[in-house]
Amino acid sequence: MGGMREETTITQQPLVRSAFADACAPDPVGDLARGLSGAPAAELVVLFVSPRANAAAVIARAAQVFAPASVIGCTTAGEIGPQGYAEGQIVALMLPKAHFRARITRIDALETVGTGTGLIDRVLRTRTALLRDHPHWPHEFAFLMVDGMSTQEDRLAAHLSAGIGTVPLFGGSAGDGDDFGRTFVLHDGQTHTNAAVLVQLRTDCPVHVFCSDHMIPTAQRMVVTRADPARRIVHEINGAPAAPEYARILGKDPTQLTTFTFAAHPVVVRIGDHHHVRSIRQVLENGDLAFFSAVDEGVVLSLAEAKDMVSHLQEEMAALHDNNAPDAILACDCVLRRKEAEQRQVVGQLSDVLADNNVVGFSTYGEQVGGMHVNQTLTGVAIYPPDRRP
Repeated sequence: MGGMREETTITQQPLVRSAFADACAPDPVGDLARGLSGAPAAELVVLFVSPRANAAAVIARAAQVFAPASVIGCTTAGEIGPQGYAEGQIVALMLPKAHFRARITRIDALETVGTGTGLIDRVLRTRTALLRDHPHWPHEFAFLMVDGMSTQEDRLAAHLSAGIGTVPLFGGSAGDGDDFGRTFVLHDGQTHTNAAVLVQLRTDCPVHVFCSDHMIPTAQRMVVTRADPARRIVHEINGAPAAPEYARILGKDPTQLTTFTFAAHPVVVRIGDHHHVRSIRQVLENGDLAFFSAVDEGVVLSLAEAKDMVSHLQEEMAALHDNNAPDAILACDCVLRRKEAEQRQVVGQLSDVLADNNVVGFSTYGEQVGGMHVNQTLTGVAIYPPDRRP
């Protein structure tokens, strides 16, 4: 009977494998390795590590256990596992060597990006090398993980867009649960702060990078009249102190502003033909508003209203299944979406949608798509089976 069970498992295994472990288990990396046992040779293993785990110990052991595959990862503000939203887990995603080639660039000292570090040349050379080594694999994408407390995601994403070009890029900012203390990216067997990990991939699997939010801009607008974009702080809105003015527009007392308020009443900025969320992180003691993204003086912000989260997510997942079912979906989901879901009491329903569509990933402190850093957004990549499997 044991042999029959093993045969059935193999025939049902997806091309892209995933495994999950309790972050507080005695040997979570060993548990992940057992969950991936029997998988084909790995090109890349990506770890999303709950802040409840010892991230340094996890990446050090994982680099040994999964060698010679490359191992990268980051800490989270929550995980997306086999039952949808989760807490206290380590999620492992494995891309097989038979279908993927990955080149990794770690970017240190993020405040120096764009000051002659040669990053764009490195990115261009990497893309050229991947194309040269696998000219018959027609698909490519890039995945970025950034220290979520660095406040450098805006400039990094914008700078990388010059080297990435038309290659679809998405990513997420590492988290630290609800603490906003220290966040880490994982690479080369170690944890890193004030750093990012960029993975450029080439594959014979069709891929679709997506970006989605459920916010609709309203006619209620406000102008940022004094700000410190480098620190992501807005001092004044409409010429008045920022937090009291935002509260006035909502019809609330400034002392009532909480994370749930920001999640339920975000503001958006128009860039080109699209609106993108600029989420508020907290009210500072002096009445300033700290944002998750840079906001410049003179920017016009629109108050946004939310669509139904569950039906919207169902529609987005259905669109990814329009012509073919994905083999896997890797997602970066803003922590504020989870906060909003908790407030609206739809976490269970959203988890069911995520689980039904085999979505794995993590909750972030912000998301990257193309050359932008955004908030309260779900972004990721749907990976489809190639026409023929080996």
